[in-house]
Amino acid sequence: MPRHTKLYTFSHRSLDLKEVRHFRSKVLGFGAVAGLGIIAALLVLNHAGGDILGLGIDRMSMLTAENRILKDQIRQLGDKIAVVQRSLEKLSDRGNELRTAVDLTKIDDDTRAAAIGGAVPPAVNAFLSGEAREVLSGSASLLDKLEREVKLQQASYEEITRRMEYNKGLFAHIPAIKPMAGAYSLNSFGMRIHPVLHVYKMHEGIDIISDVGTNVYAAGDGVVHFSGRTAGGYGMVIEVNHGYGYSSLYAHLGKTLVREGQSVHRGELIAKSGRSGLVSGPHLHFEVRYLGRKQNPVDYFFDDIDAARYRSQLVSAKTSRGDD
Repeated sequence: MPRHTKLYTFSHRSLDLKEVRHFRSKVLGFGAVAGLGIIAALLVLNHAGGDILGLGIDRMSMLTAENRILKDQIRQLGDKIAVVQRSLEKLSDRGNELRTAVDLTKIDDDTRAAAIGGAVPPAVNAFLSGEAREVLSGSASLLDKLEREVKLQQASYEEITRRMEYNKGLFAHIPAIKPMAGAYSLNSFGMRIHPVLHVYKMHEGIDIISDVGTNVYAAGDGVVHFSGRTAGGYGMVIEVNHGYGYSSLYAHLGKTLVREGQSVHRGELIAKSGRSGLVSGPHLHFEVRYLGRKQNPVDYFFDDIDAARYRSQLVSAKTSRGDD
């Protein structure tokens, strides 16, 4: 049997030796307490020294706090993105109103859904998991969808701008004013009895009745395609190519004031009326063509505004704007 070492102490009271009981347990307990004290002291010193031992305990606490703050900020960012998306939806509705106003087709829901998609969320960091991955994935997906929505609206508004510029030129070139002061019949376009030949014949324009020498103005912006006398019954004629598929013809003139190839603007004086050609009296024969087909000029008159009134309103508008 092995013998255990015993520790004795001398008692001055009884003048004999006494055994120290449970010595090993006391030594171990003291060592444990001392060790814990040393560890605690080291942790305090490590914290005060900025983790000089490289244990990373403070850093883990800091990263945990940062992670919580970042997740909260990502949630707030997602809420803000959702607000922006609702604003873009309102902008989309307004854009469709503008598209209708400039004669463009609306962007319907199917087209919009196909353009912005959003069904497949973009990839996020593979090391993320749980709530962090879900929050970041949702925000990234919403942001990606928002980016495509912005691109769609940008393209739409660029198209609207181009169409507005096109329409601006188109509206200036359409022959939209009565080119000469005078009376005319609303029903003079179409089949009728010719006043000179007395045969049933298509009348491809309207006749505006006025004295010889009355001013004749261009009905819209364009370029003079022909100016001079013809061999047919129209006599002296001016033909203006307005572009955009439109042209106009002014016949039975007494005098032309423009030459071929000359640019003219709506309301600009181009001729004097007369009675040249096959006519029964002085008047202006006026025609409008679109893509080569004869149109009823009355359908193009803007509130039956004649050239003189148009010019007066144009000057008034420029004066009110302060244009030179």
